[in-house]
Amino acid sequence: MHRLQLTDAEQAEISTLVDQFLTAGDDWDPLTAAETATAAAPRLPLRLREFLTGARTAESDITVISGMPLDPGLADTPTGWEAAAKSAAGRREEIALLLCGAAMGDPFGWESQQEGRLVHDVCPAPGMESSLTSASSEKTLSLHTEDVFHPCRADYVALLCLRNPDGVATTLASVDALRLPPDLRGVLTEPRFRFFPDDSHTGPVTGRPADGDRETAAERVLFGPEHAPYLRFDVDFMAAADPGAADAMHTVDELLRSSPAGVVLNPGDLVFIDNYKVVHGRAPFTPRYDGADRWLKRLNLLRDVRRLYTHNRTRSRLVPA
Repeated sequence: MHRLQLTDAEQAEISTLVDQFLTAGDDWDPLTAAETATAAAPRLPLRLREFLTGARTAESDITVISGMPLDPGLADTPTGWEAAAKSAAGRREEIALLLCGAAMGDPFGWESQQEGRLVHDVCPAPGMESSLTSASSEKTLSLHTEDVFHPCRADYVALLCLRNPDGVATTLASVDALRLPPDLRGVLTEPRFRFFPDDSHTGPVTGRPADGDRETAAERVLFGPEHAPYLRFDVDFMAAADPGAADAMHTVDELLRSSPAGVVLNPGDLVFIDNYKVVHGRAPFTPRYDGADRWLKRLNLLRDVRRLYTHNRTRSRLVPA
């Protein structure tokens, strides 16, 4: 894990960029906002840009920046992302995340998530306490690859903490820390697994049809460089093609469950999670819905947005539903 603590002067520089961004009024259209943020990112503090460039080059699994500027008059934690979207709650923090994210990768979004917004709100919502989405609270979110089913899934998931009064941990496990016997590793490198959209894309009713109804191509759990592989895993939204693969899947799940690390994000902490090397989740907590619950802003990033343009066959940063 690599960390950087911003100075007061660096915080002021970021706040000035946010002011300029909001004054220009380029923050509502997703494509315009992403391109404006990319153009403005070189004006971020030099030490911050060098730190992010180093993390990207080294393929750091977890990168944390502390001291991101937060609005002293920050609104109450909304009761769900819809409330946040209607009220523009945390708008300044969204722009700060977008600017810093653009220095690490290319921002993009999903038509099927939060109405195509680029920056998502992660906060508990009434009635969603036990769901398998970021709106949950009382249910543990299993360690998973973000949007595991899609070829254009994020290279990085960026999370900016606005509130976390109960010290709820973001759980993490890196592929580099997994000690896999050769036979298990061999199974995981073979195309014997299928991955599916999670409930945030499909809704809880249609998100998990019976395995026999799932018609997707078989893929690998471990892929890429042989001696430093990448990982693709989400036990809640994947299936094995045969009994041997099923055993391997459950073994990996047990290994991940038995040795997760964790980071407690404090207000102003921004973490970049390498979605190809790290699976992440969240510990359970009891929401109060009193305006002071845990609240994060989330942004997905690609190392090369042309991968998305090629998939979409159009110059859009939104993955079609």
